[in-house]
Amino acid sequence: MISAVVFDVGETLVDETREYGTWADWLGVPRHTFAAAFGAVIATGLDYRETFQIFRPGFDLDKERQARADAGRAEWFGEDDLYPDVRPALTKLREMGAWVGVVGNQTARAGTLLRGLDLPTDFIATSDDWGVQKPSLEFFGKVIEVAGRPADEIVYVGDRIDNDVAPAKQAGMRTAYVRRGPWGWIHRNKKEVAELSDWQISDLNELAGIVAAENDAS
Repeated sequence: MISAVVFDVGETLVDETREYGTWADWLGVPRHTFAAAFGAVIATGLDYRETFQIFRPGFDLDKERQARADAGRAEWFGEDDLYPDVRPALTKLREMGAWVGVVGNQTARAGTLLRGLDLPTDFIATSDDWGVQKPSLEFFGKVIEVAGRPADEIVYVGDRIDNDVAPAKQAGMRTAYVRRGPWGWIHRNKKEVAELSDWQISDLNELAGIVAAENDAS
């Protein structure tokens, strides 16, 4: 059965168009140019942070985040940046009795912003809160710990194979790959998607049907 559903943050719950647009502005490059470079980096299998090196060699993301904050231009997202299916999907899952968590590779500030949105969840944390990042198995071990359920009763939902689906599967969880955002679209036809994800979805509202079907079958 499925007793818990845990969600990644960026491009699973939060549309990061605004955030990456502000990084383009910070770097002083056109937004469409930054977006094109970002997609090219992902398509070639490199870490997305290599995008910044294209425009500013030696770029240090942590230092630049602090510089933005000092300049009054810190990272920010709000209700309008949530994908439209987020609230109804999370609400339905909780109504069905599923434990709902949100845990992704995000800053402590992002965690504060997430908690401020009052999402219908049982738990919210970030990699900064935990001091460990995906794809580390320690991260997914902590997901299992806080969910308080057996690993095979937890579905981890994410848009990336490398950071979400593959390590969650290795940790014993079930996985749902969501086809949206740069990673979700660019990597959607990779064989690993079919091999490692139990379900491929385009809308988070599909999860309620998946949970109901699995639990009825059990």
